[in-house]
Amino acid sequence: MARRPIAVKLKPKDIAYIEAFLRGGIQQVRVILRALALRQLAQGVTAPRVAQALPLTPKAVCQIAHRYEDGGLDRALYDKQRPGAKPLLDDSQKQRIVAMVCGKPPEGRARWTVRLVAEEAIKRKLVPRAGRETIRMLLQTHDLKPWREKNVVRRGTGPEVPPADGGRAGRL
Repeated sequence: MARRPIAVKLKPKDIAYIEAFLRGGIQQVRVILRALALRQLAQGVTAPRVAQALPLTPKAVCQIAHRYEDGGLDRALYDKQRPGAKPLLDDSQKQRIVAMVCGKPPEGRARWTVRLVAEEAIKRKLVPRAGRETIRMLLQTHDLKPWREKNVVRRGTGPEVPPADGGRAGRL
């Protein structure tokens, strides 16, 4: 006994959109597969046949059809926006860590390392917890490389160099 096809009636503007979409440029593979499945379902092909023709399961094909019926073309082709994890550090915590890195390293250390920044941020209670990768990404976004001393500006760490003009530049 053959399955009856899922009755998907595409609107003319949706058909035109799918055809233009499939002829268009680079898109996500999952979106292309969903568009192809919708097109075949609209032509009266059963979900198992569509699943054989495309690398999809029959259940996925049925879900695409139901999502089109419930929410339209955008809902059928695209996933919902996912919330994602909230950032581990807020802006004030980021600022405090950057300020700490711009200062002198702890006693007995010549320079900051990513691991040392993470440990000190927790020890100084700037953040409740922070991993090395979080700190590394923070430093990278601010273009800070404290482990390379030449990239960090420090005042008063070396002998004073007199101005090249003998100090006459500011006098009139």
